[in-house]
Amino acid sequence: MPFRVECDGEVFMVSCGAPGNYSYAWTSGPNAQYGFSLAAHNSPPLEMADHLANIRNFLEQIDPETGYIED
Repeated sequence: MPFRVECDGEVFMVSCGAPGNYSYAWTSGPNAQYGFSLAAHNSPPLEMADHLANIRNFLEQIDPETGYIED
C-alpha cells in the first residue's frame, strides 16, 4: 500500500513493489507522473530516514526551471 512522505516541503507517494523495490511519485512537483524508482536487492526494508535521504538526493538533481533532472 502506498504511503505519503513529506520532505523539505515536497510530497511523494512511495510504493513498495517486490522486496527492496520502491517507486517514488512526486505528487507536489511541477510535472505530473514524475519521480524515481530504486531497487535495493537483498536488503532489509528501508526506514523513513532512508526514504528521506533518497528523496533529498533526487531533489538535489532537479533543475528548478524545468522540474526535471537535466544532463
